[in-house]
Amino acid sequence: MRRLAVAVLALGAAGAAPPPTLPQSALAVWTPSGWQEWWQSAAAPRHWTAPDPTLAGVLRWRPVADGVSWAELRLAGSGEAWRTRVVVARIDPRRVRLRLDTAFAAGSGRAAWSVRDARPEAVFAVNAGQFLHSMPWGWVVLDGRQFLSPGPGPLASAVLFDTTGAVRWMHGDVVTDSVNRAAIAAAFQSYPTLLTHDGRVPFQLQAPGAGVDLSHRDARLAIGEARDGTLLVALTRFDGAGTAFDFLPFGLTTAEMAALMGALGARDAVMLDGGISGQMLLGTGDAAVRWAGLRKVPLALVAVPR
Repeated sequence: MRRLAVAVLALGAAGAAPPPTLPQSALAVWTPSGWQEWWQSAAAPRHWTAPDPTLAGVLRWRPVADGVSWAELRLAGSGEAWRTRVVVARIDPRRVRLRLDTAFAAGSGRAAWSVRDARPEAVFAVNAGQFLHSMPWGWVVLDGRQFLSPGPGPLASAVLFDTTGAVRWMHGDVVTDSVNRAAIAAAFQSYPTLLTHDGRVPFQLQAPGAGVDLSHRDARLAIGEARDGTLLVALTRFDGAGTAFDFLPFGLTTAEMAALMGALGARDAVMLDGGISGQMLLGTGDAAVRWAGLRKVPLALVAVPR
């Protein structure tokens, strides 16, 4: 009987299906010596503890204002991501003042904010959070007052800005109407969470079957915080046919975007509304650089000089 039991256990182990894995893909970055692969789905890190040295070695930061700089990466990926340009903004919240702006069309109530309409003093602006129809999704605090109630979800993340410029993150179903909002100047929610607990990739992004489509590709936008307290915002653009077609909604998967934020050095990160909504402003006046979206949005994160 014991031998039969051992044989049955062995047969079960041999015939068991392998654990699910990420859809097969890889990412390479353009370096002075050519394309260099830095990530593979088959060996995707579950915990990012430091920036990837390959990406860090090719970033060339360009300052646009006190506390704000930006750089670009060229990535080669799988499928629609075969050529992807990444714009990375780096913001020091101790040297700028971060706020949320809203905009709605008079009469219709439709979302009306775009980088073309950013306030003149803004040195950085990006569409914030996700939205349903014409309203932001989830929790929004404007000028210290709650504008919208918290939204639920295990992969929801809230980004909070206090009156001193400090940034705080809250992941998962932890934001409630009764949360302590003392000294909170602004806050918003978004989803899905990409990194949490000091650089860990949520289990829902490690393999399919946990409620997240890990094969879908799109133009992406994400915000994260590095270990030195600076904010990192990454916007992807299709780079296969020049800037004339960079608005096409081709790009990375959610898992690849988590890897990108981890490789850039983020310890916390969450996706923002990308696709044709993704847009960013850097700099002011004639020196400003804009990546426009094709759709107006209701909420923006804006940095102005202190």
